[in-house]
Amino acid sequence: MVKASLVIMAVLTVLVAMGLRWREQRLPLGKPQPRQGWIAAQKAKANRWVTAAAIAAIGTTVILGGLHWLRVLQG
Repeated sequence: MVKASLVIMAVLTVLVAMGLRWREQRLPLGKPQPRQGWIAAQKAKANRWVTAAAIAAIGTTVILGGLHWLRVLQG
């Protein structure tokens, strides 16, 4: 079960990060932003991955918790 949760967590993290990146590119925030420096770009990238990992952790908990309760309620 631990291996399954790690795989689900890793896959969800990558998928959510890809979705967040797509969303950032598609929906610009108001007025055009000046070109970011290297440090600001790395901070934004790290923030995206941390956000993706947090969302993936919640998703993994919901998925595996739901499967657990289905098994409990069946018998």
